[in-house]
Amino acid sequence: MTAQPVRGPIVIDTDVFGADLVPGSRLAELYEPVIVGRPTFISFQTAAELRFGALLRGWGAARMLKLQAKLEVAEIVHSGPELVHVYAQLRVDCQRIGHALTQREHDADRWIASTAVRLGIPLVSNDNIFRDVPGLELETIKSR
Repeated sequence: MTAQPVRGPIVIDTDVFGADLVPGSRLAELYEPVIVGRPTFISFQTAAELRFGALLRGWGAARMLKLQAKLEVAEIVHSGPELVHVYAQLRVDCQRIGHALTQREHDADRWIASTAVRLGIPLVSNDNIFRDVPGLELETIKSR
């Protein structure tokens, strides 16, 4: 039996992290080989987005418990002076090259990308907005 190589930690974007909470979503299955067995981080923004969506849609108690259990497994990265600096620099870098991540409607995405850049680890996402972001290593099924 050949030992599997140790794979490093990742930040997971909201779309992939919450995929198994969405009925009919195939993202969880698609990204399982990328995620399983790796230390997982999420941005505080991902936790907020998932809670917002659940509250807005009036999820029942069982589904809310599933969300809570999922959030407890991941390490949530909260903002602080270093992350704020990375966020600001990332927005400047994106603006200088004309990348769409600099746009106001992508504030949440910038926090998530900044989390991965700050930690120096890949971001796993199915969202094209993260393509070609300066300093961001992206792991996506779309790129394969």
